[in-house]
Amino acid sequence: MNKKINNELELLTKKVIANSKIESPSINFTNLIMSQIEVLNKQQTTVYKPLISKTTWSYIVIGFLISILITVFSNNSTNTKSWFSEFYLNILQNNTILNLFSDLKLSKTVLYAVIFFGLMMFIQITYLKNYFNKRFKV
Repeated sequence: MNKKINNELELLTKKVIANSKIESPSINFTNLIMSQIEVLNKQQTTVYKPLISKTTWSYIVIGFLISILITVFSNNSTNTKSWFSEFYLNILQNNTILNLFSDLKLSKTVLYAVIFFGLMMFIQITYLKNYFNKRFKV
C-alpha cells in the first residue's frame, strides 16, 4: 500500500515540476541590490571621535612610565622611610587599612616583574584594540 502511495506522489511531483517555469531574476538584479546597499552604507556611516585624543593618551602614558621609573630607581633598600612620608601625607599615615601594608617589602626583582607585566599588558591592549578596529571597519 505504501509503495503505491509513494509512486503516485512521485508521479504528481514530476508533473508539477515539468509544468512549472524556471524563475530567474531580472537582468539588472545585482546592480539594483548593490545600489541599495551603497545607499544604506552611506546613511549609516558615523565618524568615531574619541573623548581623549591619541596625543593626550601618549602624554598620560609617558608621564605614568616616567613616574614609575623614578620611583623604582630612587627606591633605596637602606631607606627605612615609608612612601607616604615622602609625599607629606600625614593624614594617611594614621589610617589603619594602609598600615597593614607598611611592613610589606618587595624585592627589586618583583618590582621589575610587576612593571614589565604592566608594560606588556598595555602593549597587548593597544595591539588588540587596533586589530579589532581594523577588523570591524566598515
